[in-house]
Amino acid sequence: MEHTSNADLRKAADAVLSRLVGDDSGAARLREDQWRAIEALVADRRRALVVQRTGWGKSAVYFVATSLLRARGAGPTVIVSPLLALMRNQVEAAARAGIHARTINSSNTEEWETVQGEIAAGEVDVLLVSPERLNNPDFRDRVLPELAAETGLLVVDEAHCISDWGHDFRPDYRRLRTMLGDLPPGVPVLATTATANARVTADVAEQLGTGGTSDALVLRGPLDRESLSLGVLRLPDAAHRMAWLADHLGELPGSGIIYTLTVAAAEEVTAFLRQRGYTVAPYSGRTENADRKQAEDDLLANNVKALVATSALGMGFDKPDLGFVVHLGSPSSPIAYYQQVGRAGRGVEHAEVLLLPGKEDEAIWQYFASLAFPSEDLVRRTLDVLACADRPLSLPALEPLVELRRSRLETMLKVLDVDGAVQRVKGGWIATGQPWTYDAQRYDWVARQRAAEQHAMREYASTTDCRMEFLQRQLDDEGAKPCGRCDNCAGTRFTADTSEDALDAARVDLGRAGVEVEPRRMWPTGLPAIGVDLKGRIPAGEQAAVGRALGRLSDIGWGNRLRPMLASHAPDGPVPDDVARAVVGVLADWAKGPGGWAPGAADARPRPVGVVTVASRTRPQLIHSLGSRIAEIGRLPLLGSVAHSGDGAPVSRSNSAQRLKALDGALTVPPALASALTEAHGPVLLVDDYTETGWTLAVAARMLRRAGAQGVLPLVLAVQG
Repeated sequence: MEHTSNADLRKAADAVLSRLVGDDSGAARLREDQWRAIEALVADRRRALVVQRTGWGKSAVYFVATSLLRARGAGPTVIVSPLLALMRNQVEAAARAGIHARTINSSNTEEWETVQGEIAAGEVDVLLVSPERLNNPDFRDRVLPELAAETGLLVVDEAHCISDWGHDFRPDYRRLRTMLGDLPPGVPVLATTATANARVTADVAEQLGTGGTSDALVLRGPLDRESLSLGVLRLPDAAHRMAWLADHLGELPGSGIIYTLTVAAAEEVTAFLRQRGYTVAPYSGRTENADRKQAEDDLLANNVKALVATSALGMGFDKPDLGFVVHLGSPSSPIAYYQQVGRAGRGVEHAEVLLLPGKEDEAIWQYFASLAFPSEDLVRRTLDVLACADRPLSLPALEPLVELRRSRLETMLKVLDVDGAVQRVKGGWIATGQPWTYDAQRYDWVARQRAAEQHAMREYASTTDCRMEFLQRQLDDEGAKPCGRCDNCAGTRFTADTSEDALDAARVDLGRAGVEVEPRRMWPTGLPAIGVDLKGRIPAGEQAAVGRALGRLSDIGWGNRLRPMLASHAPDGPVPDDVARAVVGVLADWAKGPGGWAPGAADARPRPVGVVTVASRTRPQLIHSLGSRIAEIGRLPLLGSVAHSGDGAPVSRSNSAQRLKALDGALTVPPALASALTEAHGPVLLVDDYTETGWTLAVAARMLRRAGAQGVLPLVLAVQG
């Protein structure tokens, strides 16, 4: 039986919950595990790790605990969360319970000073911060120590991000070690997640200091979601999957989310469904903040049937009545999949969850796997560069000196920062001189874990056993058992049928060829530091024009056709007839469109006077035959090729500066081509297989312009991305 003081505390906790959920009758009651967590935090000032399914009510734990702690004179609660969507939801939810919540994140920089003033004045009950803030030099050195000293409760939301055994490791989260070390004794800590298997749970507990301590509380609940009906539909190709959506989206309950694996696919699917009369909106890392906010609001208000989203709409989006989640393409991890489908059915009795896997899924998995932690040589090179520098180096200054793209470089530096080998300071990054060991065994294990997750996802799609039980076992849920609701338990609820009308429309849409290729207009920073005498804006007279590609490699239309043809192991050969015909169609549309060269085109420009190819060591037949077919059909002369010089070493694909260094002197315009350009008196089509960064096209165009071409119009089969 509870002590009287704890009984009073329980009564006060339930009253806060009633305000939080908008229950005027005051009848709302905490679940037993919710109360156990709150009691541990408020009465016992303990540290707790809560691993509970999405929709269980983890946010209620920290908001109720905050209200009770503040009433006892504790300082503000600090919630570390990676998601802006979650932050917006949380601020509104807190207000219902009379809790004043504020945020400090990348989208509200103009408010930071005001928020910090409110914190100092004791006016803020909850501060939500993004993990990136924890290692911002100004925030880390000026705000964080004072905040840690005043914090009444520290909450680590989506705590699986701490663990690189998890599916969504974020090195910024490791900065929490610093904050935990600075907390005064007796400050409670709550870590929450819905997606942690046993190993991740143990790792997070250890890193938070909860593992191995006698007063730690770990609450791990069953992960079955009684409202979800899981199913898999195998359809022949992308056109059938798009057509299925067009035919059946209206049958799905309420509003929901359609997940795609790439930004390009999200945009394609959005455009197609809009053509078919559906109110849908895209949501991806490419979506502007204001548009994201509008899309979230529209979904919350059921003003759209669905958001067509990438994993950018992952953790934290809170819409209790979300009626369905459809995946157009399979995520690479069943744990990530469980997390995403958990968005649905939180406040309704029934929600549909459907996976429509595609043949292109594995190629996309492999691309993302290529972004793993760099090799030891690259890490050591970065440390050496920082050690030799006489000042802090910013990312733009460091990038040209190492063979890493900026996003991978930044992630690597954050890991090294946590390991103590580098430090972020005002002005950039410095080496600390501390000894550092490359943990090859750990990185190899993580890579094997990713491969195992991919295998498990293939098994999920093909299993004849209960699908919910399968996902629960992937999360080490001891209570896993057949759900009785999925397509394998209860029978298929949706057929794979598609109408001829929708299928024809999908084929036309996916078969529509042509993507603009924006030219490079600025040289990357730092080239003089690596011996390349180029900087600033590329002169207009040396730039390529806006070009065209047949498609993107990440498309589910032409991308599916081009990926196998342009894969590193694919055999060389003449351009296939269907691809050549499609390229001719792209040229025809280009000519008739704005800035084209057909009579009557808006802002018409001079017609191309010839075709130039970029010589290839890996696909010489493909590129030569493509250039020849274009020249023949367009009745243009094939003027020649931009040739390779040097030793034939592969051009670096690591970052822009290193790629340009490798290209410097690697291409040449042969005398015969230079002579033909001088006599041609007009622009030329520059033909290559594909473009990833645009720098080969930029360098080749500059050389052709300098050799006499009056314009360069790039034409490639594919754009990476």
